[in-house]
Amino acid sequence: MRVDVITIFPEYLAPLDLSLVGKARTAGTLDVSVHDLRTWTADVHRTVDDTPYGGGPGMVMRPEPWSKALAETRRPDSLLVVPSPVGARFTQADAAELASRPHLIFACGRYEGIDQRVLDEAADLMPVREVSLGDYVLFGGEVAVLVIMEAVTRLLPGVLGNAASLTEESHSAGLLEAPVFTKPATWDGRAVPEVLRSGDHGRIARWRREQSLLRTASRRPDMLAAYPDELLDKRDRAALTEAGFQIPGTGVAK
Repeated sequence: MRVDVITIFPEYLAPLDLSLVGKARTAGTLDVSVHDLRTWTADVHRTVDDTPYGGGPGMVMRPEPWSKALAETRRPDSLLVVPSPVGARFTQADAAELASRPHLIFACGRYEGIDQRVLDEAADLMPVREVSLGDYVLFGGEVAVLVIMEAVTRLLPGVLGNAASLTEESHSAGLLEAPVFTKPATWDGRAVPEVLRSGDHGRIARWRREQSLLRTASRRPDMLAAYPDELLDKRDRAALTEAGFQIPGTGVAK
């Protein structure tokens, strides 16, 4: 996968050299280039922003450098990702979709954002996704790019040592992951659940399934409400009911 990141703070993206993302780059699985937007400015001050039309606080990123930057980094198979508080919520499904793309361009906005005409022009040339990490506002898009790149890179073939772990973790199948434990069996007076030490793989799988359902119902009822009703078997329903969760037609609410 090829990734181009455009920002006015290239040093902010230094963590892309670390951990599994850095290893994926070293292995050649991931090809990342970070570009300074100011490279495409034409004035002595390397200006990238100006006051907003219509008045109001803050500054808006000018269209000229962005247009040039995107023109030089775009390929026929590019997808432009723009982290923004007005974007759609970024999900695990989005991460999987981006991981299937051969080329991603990230546009890191700052101040009040990027002139809308840049995104409109880009949409005529390639797919554009405005995405949000959540219902809050950051200083800029760089932190969001780091988050998205971690979510995407770990889905690339060969990045994780045990690819099977991807199928069991939170959000991969519409539920939150069950609690996890390791040695010692007893720590600070707290014991690992007996079922996990039993060696009975059937019981363990059932326990994890029920814990996953109960944790999702308690912490993210919106996720369970959207969970396909046909995927809940009799034992699933019994576990939820015994824990005090009501099961409407297509979900669960306490």
